Amino acid sequence: MLPVEGRTAGVAATRLSPDFYRLWTAAAVSQLGSALGMGALPLVAIMVVHASAGQVTAMAALSGIAAAAVALPLGPFVEFRHKRPVMIATDLVSFAALVSVPVAAVLDVLTYAQLCLVATVSTLAAIVFNAANGAYVKWLVPEQVRIRANSRLETVFWTVSTVGAPIGGALISLCGATITVFLDAISYLLSALGLRSITTPEPPPAHHRPAQHWASEIRSGWAYIFAHPVLARLFCNAMLFGGSLMLANPLMALLMLRELGFAPWQYGLALGLPTVGGLLGSLCAPKLVSRFGNRAVLLGFGALRTCWLGLMLTAHPGTTGLIVITTADTLLLFCAGVFNPVFTTYRMNVTADDHMARVGTAWSISSKTFQPALIAVGGLLATATSTRTAIACAALTLAASTLLLPWRHTATSVRTMFVAPAQRCHVNASPEGASATARRSRSDRTRR
Repeated sequence: MLPVEGRTAGVAATRLSPDFYRLWTAAAVSQLGSALGMGALPLVAIMVVHASAGQVTAMAALSGIAAAAVALPLGPFVEFRHKRPVMIATDLVSFAALVSVPVAAVLDVLTYAQLCLVATVSTLAAIVFNAANGAYVKWLVPEQVRIRANSRLETVFWTVSTVGAPIGGALISLCGATITVFLDAISYLLSALGLRSITTPEPPPAHHRPAQHWASEIRSGWAYIFAHPVLARLFCNAMLFGGSLMLANPLMALLMLRELGFAPWQYGLALGLPTVGGLLGSLCAPKLVSRFGNRAVLLGFGALRTCWLGLMLTAHPGTTGLIVITTADTLLLFCAGVFNPVFTTYRMNVTADDHMARVGTAWSISSKTFQPALIAVGGLLATATSTRTAIACAALTLAASTLLLPWRHTATSVRTMFVAPAQRCHVNASPEGASATARRSRSDRTRR
């Protein structure tokens, strides 16, 4: 029998700390603000500064590419510094950028150039925050309970997406788009204050910045990913899956609103209801891992999440078609909700502490550049053929991305696949169980 101290330490190791819940609360507030302000900047561009369709599209695409370019040298910068101050600073930068929009609108000095700058700064801050956040969560949460922690972070995203987007839409209808931008800005300020309330001192990084050429530093995140056989396959899978899903998103809007003749409120319903699937999936993830194991859940739900886009093409006008699309999207998001925390935990566990920020930055930059490229390809394909043909190609590419999952049961994949079997009992110790438009934001989770 364990000594009293040993038993106490063992129980403590299975619990999430109060500081994790402070981090979780800050994330919830920030993500609620983002859900309320979903797609608000393009609306402001259209309604306030009267930007053209081409300008709105350019703002979305170029801001992501510009932010990714600026973020290239920031991975090493974040890696060798305390992570919480970086997270607080990026929250404050996001607050300052976003709050400038309603202020400028009230003063009648808002311009398209300012909106482009705000979009770029916000995207850059998100890349840097996510890089620091992944490393900080790994330090803050013991390995035995990381799946539970990542599941709860995933759950809060789906929860606020379910309730926030409809409320944000109602606020835009009643008060205009700038009010939701203001609320989004305030949420970043509150998030910074929440992170500031964490009491556990963060130790200095145990590793030091190596003396190497700046080009080697910039590519070190990608070099680490491709040196790891399982991470490399998951990275390629994530890029192909996420890019294909993003390619299909605007085309699905065209299919539903123009070809199938659904009303805008029906499109909104088909967009909002499926987020409940993501919420349920994130809640189920720890229990599924406890029952079937990490590898089976990662591979099984990584494959299942690719099956549902093609089903949407069978929809016809009318209520039955709406049910088909909503059901297929719900199942897609359920599978993604299960997959994401399991994948996040795996990447966290197998990435060395001195590469966490660089790997996270490389992953984000790749997504921000690869996905707009595939969206452009989808538009060209739909123009040359038809909307249905382009969506069918996206569905086939999604299915093909399954081949890039780490199916081969190598010694490396067995040795590094999450925690040891003896540790899984700790994950299951508690009663609770063992990451534009709304669709675009939601795909930030599904694309992984």
